[in-house]
Amino acid sequence: MTTPDTSALRASAHHRPYATLLAKGEDRKQRILDVAQRLLARNGWRNTTLAQIAKEAGVTAAGLLHHFESKEQLLHAVLDARDADDSEHADYLTGDLVEGIANAADRFDRSPQLVGTFAVLMVENIAPDAPLHDRLVDRYRQAVDIIADRIRSGQADGRYRTDVNPARKAVEILAFVNGMETSWLLDPSIPLIDVFREYSRSLASQLMPAAGS
Repeated sequence: MTTPDTSALRASAHHRPYATLLAKGEDRKQRILDVAQRLLARNGWRNTTLAQIAKEAGVTAAGLLHHFESKEQLLHAVLDARDADDSEHADYLTGDLVEGIANAADRFDRSPQLVGTFAVLMVENIAPDAPLHDRLVDRYRQAVDIIADRIRSGQADGRYRTDVNPARKAVEILAFVNGMETSWLLDPSIPLIDVFREYSRSLASQLMPAAGS
């Protein structure tokens, strides 16, 4: 009969509670983040306090501060969630530009909370002294650069016409996407899929090289 390795058992016994606590901590952190997104979308960051978020998330003020040391850090965490979603799903930033625009409406069904929160944060951080202003400006400029580079790449390999200004077209594309998010928040009955698909068809037509060129 094999004798159990008691040291391994002790290590496992100690590991399981630690892993459980870690998992609970991550769950609590995500719950705080979810509540923050909901309250920020509804009330804006100026009218949302850490105490309100903690109460609705079912944690103490100290418990919230364990995960987010300040309101500004929590705001950045909310924006991190939007950036992570963009990195995973925003194909117009990473994949085929026109096809990505056609599929961009998926976010509204997949992550409606992110759409509302991001729109509110954008508006509330327009002032230069707002906590997320600099990050949002940098984020916007990087997105313009990425889309412009995708257009230049398409021009270089002959897929896109060369008389289109990449930087100006990139600004237009982002204005459409951000504007549709705001419009949808005002009127959720907008036929999003149809509008995005129509815009993508128009975009493809504008970018397509003329016959014989």
